Amino acid sequence: MKTKRFILAVSITALVLTVILISFRAYYVAIALVAGTLIMGHRELWSLLGRRKLPVIDERVRENISKSVRNGFVFLVVALALLMLPFSTIVTTRNPSLVHVLGGLFVSAALVYLVSYLFYDRVKPGLGERGLRTLRVFLLVAGVSLGVFIISVILHNVIYGLFILWFGEDFWSRVGVEDEPVFFFIALLAVVALVVGIIGSLVIFIKGLFSKAS
Repeated sequence: MKTKRFILAVSITALVLTVILISFRAYYVAIALVAGTLIMGHRELWSLLGRRKLPVIDERVRENISKSVRNGFVFLVVALALLMLPFSTIVTTRNPSLVHVLGGLFVSAALVYLVSYLFYDRVKPGLGERGLRTLRVFLLVAGVSLGVFIISVILHNVIYGLFILWFGEDFWSRVGVEDEPVFFFIALLAVVALVVGIIGSLVIFIKGLFSKAS
């Protein structure tokens, strides 16, 4: 009964907010709100459509939902923090609408929730310890390579500009190169490692998604 009331309350709240957003012509955020609500309630919606009843919510499901909501919230906070950093002006040079930014953040947070729930509910039990270790390795490779790429790009631009400031605009042509080579090469290697990490993570994730619990 509590689950039904909670789902009903969330549905009514989402509907009211959607109507308000449409009245303010914030169509993008309204679509994002509806899409995010459907993504977050995919389990209940799928059960209602297929079995015409709500799924059983036991302690394991509650824990999975709690962890997934936490991950979505953390992602939202981190994304908002990054948008407020000084170098975020690089991303916002095109002056995107606040409506589009909020809509994109909401849908992204909902997708993080969905992926997290699938991981805790299906992938983690299906992979086993060995598969989880492999997934962690690929995720670590992807995360480290992303950080290395960002740092390399920043250092590449800083060093390129400093050497021009110190030794003149024709410095790089005088030494026989058109650009700062070291961090440029490191950034390229980081991109390759990032692609490998992402592809490997996706392969392991999908494998666990369709595997039976070990």
